[in-house]
Amino acid sequence: MDRRLTPANGRVADAALEGQVAARRFTTGRPARVTAALEDLRPAPGAMRDRQLLWGEEVTLYERRDGWAFVRAARDGYVGWLRSAALGAPRRATHRVAVPATHLYAGEDIKSPDLVHLSFGARIAVLSECRHFWETADGFIPKKHLRPLDRPFTDPVTVAQLFFGVPYLWGGNSILGIDCSGLVQAAHLACDLPCPGDSDLQEQALGRETYAPPRRGDIWFWKGHVGLVVDDDTLIHANAHHMAVAYEPLTAAGLRIEAQGGGPVRMRKRL
Repeated sequence: MDRRLTPANGRVADAALEGQVAARRFTTGRPARVTAALEDLRPAPGAMRDRQLLWGEEVTLYERRDGWAFVRAARDGYVGWLRSAALGAPRRATHRVAVPATHLYAGEDIKSPDLVHLSFGARIAVLSECRHFWETADGFIPKKHLRPLDRPFTDPVTVAQLFFGVPYLWGGNSILGIDCSGLVQAAHLACDLPCPGDSDLQEQALGRETYAPPRRGDIWFWKGHVGLVVDDDTLIHANAHHMAVAYEPLTAAGLRIEAQGGGPVRMRKRL
């Protein structure tokens, strides 16, 4: 079983896995919500991140242990550990942050203290509408910065372009830093299109292989890397060469990646 997608750690496991994995206790877990602006999801307590979760994202909580929590992310089933302090009671989100970043303010005033910096994709539970702000249980957010969850984006490439220039960060999932698969996932989830978190899983799950000329929205895969086709000659991708989300000619990107040891394009997928 894939460790990233298997909610089991030897002590506790999801009840659906009983008879398939060894564990001292099987449970259905309980719902919880990320209450940190950005939180690393790790393969073990204190380890380097696998991925990141954003404010308001839902998880299933299986275990708390020594200040850490073992969870499964609702967005993609990814499993790991995060700080217990970064979790709170579940709260149904109504909106998502739909601009690169915003702030949660203490009051209905741009001069009031800014409490939290929120990235694109953070999930928000709106309580009421004010003149220029949405009121939430934690503060106020400018109305122009949120989009109802029932009004998803329609073009993953448009979403990816919001991240242009964001620094490259291994395992990153936010406007503060993102990697190649994080960018592809953010772009598709914002359009209500299911998408795993890592490029190998995306290669298996997304779309169908295509040999047609490049078209906007196509997803190109190399060994350990993925990018989105913007038009018939342009790729947008988070990459360690530019150390940022960047545009690159398709042919030039392919030649550079191959020359640097990534091999040729090994799959072209279309939704």
